[in-house]
Amino acid sequence: MKSITYLSLGSNVGNREANLRDAISCLAALGTVGKVSSFYETEPVEFTNQPWFLNCVAELDTAKSPHELMRGLLEIEKQMGRDRNASAPKGPRKIDIDILLFGDQAIDDPGLKIPHPAMHKRRFVLAPLAEIDAEAMHPVLERSVGELLDELPADAGLVRRL
Repeated sequence: MKSITYLSLGSNVGNREANLRDAISCLAALGTVGKVSSFYETEPVEFTNQPWFLNCVAELDTAKSPHELMRGLLEIEKQMGRDRNASAPKGPRKIDIDILLFGDQAIDDPGLKIPHPAMHKRRFVLAPLAEIDAEAMHPVLERSVGELLDELPADAGLVRRL
């Protein structure tokens, strides 16, 4: 059975745009890539002493389970040169791919939390996601992505659509 999932992609090392495009191309091994948002330049959050990110959101229609998809995404990151063990958490990275939503599922397992536990607080996630599907529902908060974006405080991060 196939599921529509939304993935957040980010890069702040090297050629950020090329990194995102390469990662999006790699997603085809895990399902059918649907809509892809514009690219957004975004300020880092939490660990702020690093270069700004380029972010986007991609829709993926996949027959993989959430855990299989996560393993596949981690493998893409690894193939693109990301070593999650060597890099500082929230620090600079060539590519970062997170599962935001997986159909209407809610999962809280070690190593896999769906929906992404901080997505509703992050403009750099909600703005590109709202661009491609403002009506997507957060299965725990029972609010649409558009509503969550509208409810963000003004200081929830600078985001500039390219």
